[in-house]
Amino acid sequence: MKNSILIKFKILSLLALSIIIGCSDSDKVFDDITENITQGAVLRTIEVLSNSVAINSADNQFVDGELFSVILEEQDQEDGSLLGSVDVLIGYVDNSTDGANTIPERLFTTINASEFATGDFGLPRTQFSATAADMQTFLGLQSDQIGFGGDQFSIRFVLNLTDGRSFSNNNNSGTITGSFFSSPFLYSADVVCAPSVPTAGTWTIETFDSYGDSWNGASLSIVIDGGTPIEIVGPPEDIETFSVTIPEGSSTISIVYNSGAFDEEVTFTITSANGNVVSSAGPNPPVGVELLNFCLDNL
Repeated sequence: MKNSILIKFKILSLLALSIIIGCSDSDKVFDDITENITQGAVLRTIEVLSNSVAINSADNQFVDGELFSVILEEQDQEDGSLLGSVDVLIGYVDNSTDGANTIPERLFTTINASEFATGDFGLPRTQFSATAADMQTFLGLQSDQIGFGGDQFSIRFVLNLTDGRSFSNNNNSGTITGSFFSSPFLYSADVVCAPSVPTAGTWTIETFDSYGDSWNGASLSIVIDGGTPIEIVGPPEDIETFSVTIPEGSSTISIVYNSGAFDEEVTFTITSANGNVVSSAGPNPPVGVELLNFCLDNL
């Protein structure tokens, strides 16, 4: 009996030890996160609502209402009680070769603790938004200094606690940046080209399949003003020309290529109603990306 009890005790001890060892690795990440919060504070990204701003290529003016917007939540070792304020610094990054139009960041505004509301987890939460026009004016950025298709506004947050400490992107660890507490402090708003207004009338799509057995499931999706996609499924054999009518008053058009079984056989050319070839691709056209270059303003 005594041996039986001893054996059972050893088995239970081994099971307990295995549970402790099994949990130790998974607990390490949690411990790392907790340690970081105990030592400092985070501004967790709840949702990035908008991180690109559209500009009209014809006059280099930002489209009205284009903005950067993010929802943030503050957490510190006293569950938000240490929140004092958040400084917002904005700059401009010229990503051209010489970077001559880069503007160093400067203080744009300060969000006081009183402007935060209580979020879903009982922690202080706020939404920050800034229009492209306001950021441009604030930085004194001239229209001819803006490079669409690569340049960015930089938006950096500095969290100030009531005990005098401050935290920003230079305090980040990999755990804080990439986990549940996703807290980069530093964001960017990409300058992109606003969709050009398409010329009303008949657009022509010339399709070709090098093997002569159709596109094998590939297609072009054409969306006008956010409506139902018009699907062009390619030639029934080797060559076919399709026509699509763009109604008067249409504001936007988007064309995307959907992959098939043999993309290496697919080629197409798209000509707008004004006679411009606005896209030509293949073999192996790019999949799932916008085929029209809105920056050229040639639609």
